[in-house]
Amino acid sequence: MTVDASALESARHLLERSGTAERVAAILRQYITDGVFAPGERLSEPVISSALGVSRNTLRESFQLLAHERLAVHELNRGVFVRELTTEDIEDLYVVRRATECGALRRAAELSTVDLSVVEQALRDGRAAAEAEDWPSVGTASIHFHQALADLAGSERLSATMRQVLAETRLFFVLNENTREFYEPFLDCHEKILRDLRRGRFAAAEAALDRYLRDAEARLLELSPPAPRTGPPGTPR
Repeated sequence: MTVDASALESARHLLERSGTAERVAAILRQYITDGVFAPGERLSEPVISSALGVSRNTLRESFQLLAHERLAVHELNRGVFVRELTTEDIEDLYVVRRATECGALRRAAELSTVDLSVVEQALRDGRAAAEAEDWPSVGTASIHFHQALADLAGSERLSATMRQVLAETRLFFVLNENTREFYEPFLDCHEKILRDLRRGRFAAAEAALDRYLRDAEARLLELSPPAPRTGPPGTPR
């Protein structure tokens, strides 16, 4: 699979006010989160720098940021690749997701008002994609749903943590079968969580979310057994 230069060119306007490595990294992170860049895919330096209209040095800085976030790895004499996850990675990610998302709902319960419009839109997007049998887009809508849940806490640090964790989760997510059997149960769980939130039943929503995350973790690990390691712990496969 090669990097889609035309898609990246459409994101160039995001750099008009600032061509910083952080903004470039944010664009690439979103592409990883949305499954545009797949695990193990090489991130072509000349293609991406040309598509976004940034210097090689700026792009290299953005790659370093993604590597720090464990979304990319540099392989000597080969280039930079989207990272592939191990079983240990996904188990740890779901520990963080339960702490972060469930904590966000507890915080939201303390606020005088919460705006559920983004959560509702993510669920609508997921339902529409399911009706069209566009299962990869259902997966993307699911990622957006969970980011919206975290955002209910009103904490930029928590939201930023969630963006990184969801981008890592998607590295594992996109390797699974894009089928109704895999994705449809997630939509039903999303519906229940949102229904409880609409009724102000935050504790019930948190309990449903915790069950959902535990079931999702088990499902992902069942469907996507890791390949044997070929190097020391932390070495990309």
